[in-house]
Amino acid sequence: MLQKTPGTNLPVQRPVLVASLALALLLVLATWREGSTRSTEAVLLGLLAGASLYHASFGFTWAWRQVAVEARSDGLRAQFLLILLTCAVSFPLLESGGVFGRTLHGAVAPFGVSAALGAFLFGVGMQFSGSCASGTLFTAGGGNTRMIATLAGFVLGSIVATAHMSFWWSLPAFRAYSLVDEFGAIPAFAFTALALGAIAILAMRRELRRYGHLEEAVWTGGLLRGPWPKTWGAIALAVVSILTLVTLTHPWGITSAFALWGAKIAHGVGVPVETWPYWSGQAHRIEASVFADTTSVMNFGIVAGAFLAASIAGRFAPTFQISGRALLLSIGGGLLMGYGARLAYGCNIGAYLGGVISGSLHGWGWLVFGFAGSVAGIRIRSKIAGGTF
Repeated sequence: MLQKTPGTNLPVQRPVLVASLALALLLVLATWREGSTRSTEAVLLGLLAGASLYHASFGFTWAWRQVAVEARSDGLRAQFLLILLTCAVSFPLLESGGVFGRTLHGAVAPFGVSAALGAFLFGVGMQFSGSCASGTLFTAGGGNTRMIATLAGFVLGSIVATAHMSFWWSLPAFRAYSLVDEFGAIPAFAFTALALGAIAILAMRRELRRYGHLEEAVWTGGLLRGPWPKTWGAIALAVVSILTLVTLTHPWGITSAFALWGAKIAHGVGVPVETWPYWSGQAHRIEASVFADTTSVMNFGIVAGAFLAASIAGRFAPTFQISGRALLLSIGGGLLMGYGARLAYGCNIGAYLGGVISGSLHGWGWLVFGFAGSVAGIRIRSKIAGGTF
């Protein structure tokens, strides 16, 4: 049930709004100059994603913490709504093979020892830093300066992982398996809906046993000013996810760009990353402009979109007073997430969301081990930092 209550509207921060609009325009112009229509489309999708993530405070980290610690299921159910809405469109499109003359490719990957460990490490890192991949970007754009440290750790962990991938690739793994390829779009969707529905029912029953009622969503703002209920965020992000598949021809991803940024930095200081097996056949990406990489520019768009949304909401207020403990947790969490994402074929967006909406079983494996890592991360953090976020 959605309740609307009066909210306090802060004034639009006009100087910040001008700066955010200028940043968005610069990103569009930079990709347009590259001559890549898809990069420009990626920026626009990122702007929509960043604004939606910010207004709905839509993150995976806090939702999983709510389920594990507080037995609240609102965030988890919003995640599942996002997945199901996307699957309803992505499964038929992937089964058909393409749309508008573009061949679509799902995120289907094998799942084994390295992917399980990577998802687990990512889950731990989520709770250390208090953010996930998408959360790091939109909260940084919204003014959370601590996320800059998390992002730095993310990039470092990502490039270090690429140096070790020969070993991780050698470990046992199940073959890549797609429900859509094996059974078709309708049976695959039925399985996905039943599985997610069963998990949601269990989470809701647990919440009802503890509180006697489900938490009610409260809308305290407007469409442009926010904040939004989680359901609105799920719908908006489903649109982003579907449009990303259609325009970029692959599911939404985030963390491969972090590895690329790390590779560019390392290459710039003389590290021969292009000789590493992970980058075999990808050396051209290291040499090319970052604005030619659709994942990178979509990430830039997410930051700019959140920046724009925060300025309109009047809530852009960065702080530089960060405790040493919080800084270490942020960097450490970023390192774990960056390293883990490479082992697990991506993050909560690229591997979990992208995998499940592609019908890939590795997305389900990521959910299981990522959540287990998140629970472990909550327990570890509670001992070293009092569990505060």
